[in-house]
This record gives sequence, structure tokens and C-alpha cells, in this order.
Amino acid sequence: MFTTWCLVCGVLLVAVGLSDTWRRSLPFSTSAIYLVAGYVLGPEGFGLLRLQLGSDPVALERLAEVAVLISLFAVGLRLRAPLSAPIWRAPLLMATLAMLCTIAFMWAFGLALGLASGAALLLAAVLAPTDPVLASDVQVDHARDHDRLRFSLTAEGGLNDGAAFPFVMLALGLLGLHDLGRFSLRWWGVDLLWATAAGLLIGWSLGIAFSRAVLFLRREKEQALGMESFFTLGLIALSYGLATSVAAYGFLSVFAAGLAMRHVERRDSPPERGQAAEPMPGPAAPAGKAPAYMAKAVLDFTLDLERLAELAVMLVIGSLLTVDAFSPQAVAVALFLIFVARPVAVYLTTMRCALTKRQRLLAGWFGIRGIGSLYYLAYAYAHGAQSADTSVVADAVLVSIVASVLLHGSSAAPLMGLYRRARSWRRP
Repeated sequence: MFTTWCLVCGVLLVAVGLSDTWRRSLPFSTSAIYLVAGYVLGPEGFGLLRLQLGSDPVALERLAEVAVLISLFAVGLRLRAPLSAPIWRAPLLMATLAMLCTIAFMWAFGLALGLASGAALLLAAVLAPTDPVLASDVQVDHARDHDRLRFSLTAEGGLNDGAAFPFVMLALGLLGLHDLGRFSLRWWGVDLLWATAAGLLIGWSLGIAFSRAVLFLRREKEQALGMESFFTLGLIALSYGLATSVAAYGFLSVFAAGLAMRHVERRDSPPERGQAAEPMPGPAAPAGKAPAYMAKAVLDFTLDLERLAELAVMLVIGSLLTVDAFSPQAVAVALFLIFVARPVAVYLTTMRCALTKRQRLLAGWFGIRGIGSLYYLAYAYAHGAQSADTSVVADAVLVSIVASVLLHGSSAAPLMGLYRRARSWRRP
């Protein structure tokens, strides 16, 4: 079996590496290819991938968890705008009010399908976060890309993967699998307020402290050169571990750590007027270029990890798919989420933002679902949410991910191409 897997993984990795330029011209995303490959390798194909939600929820949870952590750190590093900048208003609204509206719409739809209140809320909460891993075609092109649409979609994916956690816990509480406390006071105090605030504070503090420590070693001692991979993995692990050890949300902590590292880089090496300051090409960069080099090297390493994580998790999602999962209920959930709940929620909640009408429409359409939803689904299963209703939820989530990968993946390149051309035409 190990030899077989070496052959399979080797063929996949080499094929992906050699066909990168060709794949960009295809009318569908790389994630769709991984999904098909996973289905072929799964129980309904060759049977090489046999992980199941019912029997292997912890393994699936851990795999998706690692992928989301890597991606959230990368998202934080991509966002270079100051936290006080007006450009943050739209993604904050999308990750809070728009997400709450989406949850409300999906919860009501789940009730209409006959699900119990707890299962309907679980469905809504699992499908609430957008995916930072699969949204590369609609995210910022580089750290200094301040286009409002791309910035909003990128920042939203980093924020709402952690912001959805309280509602998953609330759903588990309604299912009798989590203590909400008297009058839900524990949920309000611990699961919502404490876990969110502490997670952000821990990640931000660690990101600032570690980034400044590395820069000090490079500038003053000429040490810590070329160790970006160790630093990256260590900061991700520490941010997540410390946050979860105090009942805070590790996803938000890791995102904040990446954001803090970019903040240090921006403060210590502001770009020259009229142009972006490019980092030197190696560890021996001058002291003034050290922050930019550090941020770029860490981001490049993280993006490579992200691509590997995407391949692994999408293969697993593909292997979980069955023909029976595409029931009328599951398909209805996917279509309602993609064509109604998400677009309406975003359009209504961003009316007072600086986004144009076109940007709001595109932001509503590109609510990509993927690895984050798999994580929350596996988390719920690992904590005992296994019943007839949650089986319906699982099918609906998997079908929604497939629909999102196909619809959003095939439309991302042409729509964003049209958007870029329209923006360039409007510039003097």
C-alpha cells in the first residue's frame, strides 16, 4: 500500500508541477481536478482513500485543520493595509454582519427542509465561512494590492474562518453536545467574547514579538538567516497552541500572527514614494531590507505549503463524495447558499461601504466554500454530532463544496479578467 501511495502521490505532484501554465488556461480550477482525482481514488473508484466522516472524523478534522491554519497565516501576510485604513470596513462587515445574515438564511432554509433546530444551525454555521485556500484567483495579487474587491474577499476569508466557530459551538449546544451555560451565558462569555478577543490578542502579540526578535537578530547579530521555514511553522504552532490552551480560537490567532508580521514589515520598511520597495533576493539583504525580505520569504514558504495542503484536502473531499450524497435536499441547499443567501447577505450589508455596485455583486458571488467547511463538519462529527439529521447536513455540505468549486472555480478567471479590464478602462 505504501508503494502504491508513493506512486500515486508522485504522479500527482509531478503532473501538477509540470502542467502549471497549461492548467491556468483551463475553464475550471485546480481544485476541481483534485476533487475528481479524489473521487477516483475513493471508495467508489479504486478504493485507495477510505477515510469516512463517521469512522475517521478526528483524522479528517486534523487534516483540514492544518490546511486552514497554513492558509490563514498566508492570508494575514498578504494584507499590508494599516488596520486603521478605511479599506478594512467592507471585509469586517462581510465577516460579521454578512456572515450572520447568511447563517440566518441558511438556518431558516434548514428548518424548511425539516431539520431540527440544532442540525439546521449546524448546517448554517458549517457553510458560513468562505474559504481562504481555494480563493486564490479572487484574492489580492500581492501584498501592496489595495483593490477593494480583492482585498475584501481576502480579508473576509481570513476573518470568518474563526468568526464562524461560536455558531458551530452554539449548534453543538442545541444538539446537547456542548455546555452553553445557564441562559447561554457561557456561550456569550466564553465561546463568543473571550475566545474571539483572546485569540486575536494572542496571535497579534506573538506575531509582533517574534517578528521583532528575528529582525533584531538579523540586524544586530547577523543571525537567524535562512531559517524562515522553521520560524513560520513555529509561529503558526505557538499561536495556535497557546490560543487553544486558554480556550481561545486558534484560527483567529494564526491569522492575527500573520497580520502582525506584515504590520512589522510595513512599519519598519515603508515603500518609497511612488513605488513599492522590493526585498533583496537573498538572506544577506541589507539591514534596511531585512523586514521586507523576511515577510516575502515567509510568505513564499507558506504559499508552497498551502498548495500541498489544498491538494491533500481536496483529494480527501473528493473521496468522501458518493452519488447518493447528491439528493434533492443537498442540491437545494447548495443552490440556495450560492445563488440566494450569500449574494443577498453581502449586497445588503455592504450598501454603505465604498464598494461599487459591481464590486458588491462580485463579492456576493465569490463566497467560495471549501476546506474550512470540511473542518467544521469533521469537528462536529468528532464531538458526537452523528445522527440522521447530521447525515443530511454532511451530504449538503459536501455537495455545496463541490458546487462552489465548480461554479466559482470556472467563473473566477473570466469574471476577474472582465473586472480588471473594466477598472483599467476607467483609469485616466
